[in-house]
Amino acid sequence: MNLQYRTYGGLVSRYLNLYRINQAFHWLGKTLRNKLLIRLFTIVLVTFFVSLTVHSIAAQTVLNTPRPKVILISLDGATPDFVEKYLKEGVLSPKQGLGLLKSQGVYAKRNITCSASLTAACHIAIGTGSTAARNDINSNTFHLVASPFNSNISGFGAPIGGYSTFGPTASPQPSAEPVWVGLQRNGKQVVAATFPGADGVDVKVPGLTNSPIIDPASRRTVSYTVPFGAFGGVGANGFSLTAANFSPAASQIVSQLKNAGRVSYSPIQQAVLSDRFTVGGVNYDIQVAALDTTNDRQTNYDTLVFFDAQIGIPAGPFSLPSTGPAYVKARDRRSSVFYLEGSSNQAGTAFYVSNLAPDLSVVRIARYSANAIPQNPAVQATVNDVLKNVGFWPPQADFRIAQRLSPGFTNFPDSEVEAIYQDQVQLFVDYQTRLALRAINQNPNADLVMVYIEQPDGSEHQFLLTDSRQASDPTNPLSIGLGQDKAKVTRYKNYVQTAYRAANNAVQRIIEAVGTNPQGRPNSNILVVSDHGFSAFYTEVNLNNYLRNKGFDLTKVRAVTSGPAANVYINLQGREPNGVVTRAEYISLQQQIVTTLRELVDTNPNYVRGRQKLGVFDEIYARPLPANLNDPSFGLGTSEFVGQDTGDVFAIMGEGYNFDGRQNPVVTRLGDTDNSVFSVPSFYGAHGYDPTIPNLSAIFYAAGPDINRRGNIGTIRNIDIAPTINSLLGVPSAPTVQGQTLNLKN
Repeated sequence: MNLQYRTYGGLVSRYLNLYRINQAFHWLGKTLRNKLLIRLFTIVLVTFFVSLTVHSIAAQTVLNTPRPKVILISLDGATPDFVEKYLKEGVLSPKQGLGLLKSQGVYAKRNITCSASLTAACHIAIGTGSTAARNDINSNTFHLVASPFNSNISGFGAPIGGYSTFGPTASPQPSAEPVWVGLQRNGKQVVAATFPGADGVDVKVPGLTNSPIIDPASRRTVSYTVPFGAFGGVGANGFSLTAANFSPAASQIVSQLKNAGRVSYSPIQQAVLSDRFTVGGVNYDIQVAALDTTNDRQTNYDTLVFFDAQIGIPAGPFSLPSTGPAYVKARDRRSSVFYLEGSSNQAGTAFYVSNLAPDLSVVRIARYSANAIPQNPAVQATVNDVLKNVGFWPPQADFRIAQRLSPGFTNFPDSEVEAIYQDQVQLFVDYQTRLALRAINQNPNADLVMVYIEQPDGSEHQFLLTDSRQASDPTNPLSIGLGQDKAKVTRYKNYVQTAYRAANNAVQRIIEAVGTNPQGRPNSNILVVSDHGFSAFYTEVNLNNYLRNKGFDLTKVRAVTSGPAANVYINLQGREPNGVVTRAEYISLQQQIVTTLRELVDTNPNYVRGRQKLGVFDEIYARPLPANLNDPSFGLGTSEFVGQDTGDVFAIMGEGYNFDGRQNPVVTRLGDTDNSVFSVPSFYGAHGYDPTIPNLSAIFYAAGPDINRRGNIGTIRNIDIAPTINSLLGVPSAPTVQGQTLNLKN
């Protein structure tokens, strides 16, 4: 509707025009001697005018309701091919979430992400508008050259835009600037709901005694900053019980359950779970009670209650982050969260019942890992707000359970560990969404809200079983090709779809929070991106074993890998604090590494598909060297793909290969005689490959009041997002930005 009709003067003008039309029809009706026509048209006219008035007033109300100007949502790992396929097939609704944005705005056929296409690196590329080599976040895990040789840093907590290696100290002129820094400098309000890089952390050099701050919290803090959660101190555990483990509940427990309003139609049973652990300085002893809540005159236990033996079962009510005991009804197939009262890190966990026989003959329970929001001083006020209004950081989708790496899950059937994972997907995405909605609610006038959603990445890692060369049973190398379990392939396909639905639902809930105009267009400019796409892989590669087999001394040469990307570092004197390699030897070692990586080939006919051999690495880049050995920049040279803290050799493998997923014991691939380098991996999906590969493309969907274009805008780059946000908010981009503003207005 045109804006002029949202004003009083516009309504008057509209009414006068309608009055003239009405008069004309009265004349026509009089001429035709048709009184019925006059009456019918008058009714239609009045109805139309009332409708117009109501819509106009509603539009005026919408205009006056504060809401963020721009909302950036990252759906980790979402790929355009999957989204478009699911929209076409009806897996995702074309009228909600991404489908709504597509119909009301623009989308990119391809979104070229960073190199390597890894989560930390590509989110910082999105947030700075600069490449990984420029912003100096090149991987999920890498080595700062100012650190001792064996020390690594997480890409999520590394210095954005580099640092000065001399000292080391914070860089006086960072090579990249987060978009929020420039926006706040120009008086804009920014919100970051767990967006990578905005965490309120003072970054120091790992392994360096008394390290100075090389990236201050002030550059990593916005108006409302929520850091991503962290491990709370105890991992997941599975428990298998039988009726023999239960006995009549203590009178105190029976009384407490009665006071809590919980009724059991069979005698309450109690068991010691043998789950004792310490979190945040507090000891916990978890026990469980069984209730029969069905009044059917049969012994039919259907609910388990989990509680700390030292606290018992308080009746409540409870104020967040407290939750009281965890009540889990098995048939609901849903976990119940459990706050760890008294823990200094304000951590919590959750319980899931994967099997509960009515007579307690078979009881299988998953206690999820403990998690907490980091207590960073710079953002503590925001963290406290989240804890009190959203709750503690819940468990994320945990591959350690799905792969039975956590203790206690060995005898859980596939159906149960898969159900556990699906529960965690729903639990965590719901929490992230509620956290985002809280951030928006508390900051309705924000100029930019940055939201991160972890799915579908986790599910694609675990369930992207789409290549016939992947072993459907990771412990059985024969389960490839015709030996694949087709039923498992189908289940896994559905699990990936579930993850996309959960992520899409998060987008829809955010759209609903800001509202839409009468035509369905969001009232905020909503941009949805992903950091990378996804590809299936079938072979795990151990690079350090390969280098050792080739005679390299691993005290001089070390590979730090993430996914299929490798940073190979040389322990250079004068750069690393404990460096042992001279500059002359460095030159020789660097060339040997490049040659050795090029020589790594796969000749196994079960995997190379008709070719005699297949080179494992797609891309290999060496750090540039100065002409003079005495140049002070020796060992610090950069290029288009090599940043200050990228390896001295940076390499990316081709699709099908990954450095992660090595099993213990190692599983030899079908047709191999040696498993020191190649082996069968424990999971299925990977990213980190060449970003120009179609499978690795990220998504881009956008709609809102300032986005007038419609349809496919072709190929874009993730580094174009930051300057586009600046343009929407009328703020110039930093000189370090390499991306270009997307034209969303014509």
